[in-house]
Amino acid sequence: MNDRSDQARLRWQSQLILLLVIPLTSAFVMVESIQRWPFLPAYFFQSFAIGAAFALLVWALRAATPAAALTGGLFTVSLYLWIPGWRTLLWPLLAVFLLTFASTRFGRRRKETLGVAEGKRGRTASQVVANLGAAVISGIPISANKVWLGLYPGRVALISAVAALGEATADTLSSELGEVLGGEPYLVTTFRRVPAGTDGAISLNGTLAGAAGAAMIIVVAAIICRLTITESGIAFTGAIAGLFIDTLLGATLERRGWLSNDAVNFLSTVAAALLAAFLASQL
Repeated sequence: MNDRSDQARLRWQSQLILLLVIPLTSAFVMVESIQRWPFLPAYFFQSFAIGAAFALLVWALRAATPAAALTGGLFTVSLYLWIPGWRTLLWPLLAVFLLTFASTRFGRRRKETLGVAEGKRGRTASQVVANLGAAVISGIPISANKVWLGLYPGRVALISAVAALGEATADTLSSELGEVLGGEPYLVTTFRRVPAGTDGAISLNGTLAGAAGAAMIIVVAAIICRLTITESGIAFTGAIAGLFIDTLLGATLERRGWLSNDAVNFLSTVAAALLAAFLASQL
């Protein structure tokens, strides 16, 4: 069975991820908007204005489909309502967008020759959710503490979200840049040479690019959100662990046709977030 038929057969996994993340995020945005409106109406207007601007930018650059741009706008609103003001996670999110956008455009002719280039319409809504959903839902329990009884410590949630953003960046850069700069990669489970773009394949250059991307996201988050060196190290550890989990899942369950690419990406960002949350809770 070829890759296209596998992805079509496993489309339900992408739809399930959408059904898990989008309604939860929408409910959070609604609850936070209702709570903030009587006391902080400026944050309400700011969040939706920034979300709309981000969605229009992504759509105008053809970095995503209209549905994906709207999804990104919703996530932007959610992250801003979680931590409003200048010290918001929207700065690391913007860094994620810029790095991933540049990496997908880099060496596009070679990627088209290899048959691994991203579609010209940009990312789909399921791809956006698979890559950013874990970071967004990491912050939902802490911001809605009146609903969730405040059982999720705020600092842990922040480090968890940063780790998820770092992993999403690392995964994209390692794939997109590795396909152009990494030469013929190795399959992580057998260390045999495989064609570029093979699920579960790694290269030294691609891995280093991914690690560098994660580090850049975490540096931005550390400056903006005032993370300590220890907290930044935990977020980086989670991001890199998630990157290797992504590669391992790609080499095993995705290659066997059991998981879609969206499912692999989502599970990897969730793994990064959970590991970072566990380590941060031990501080």
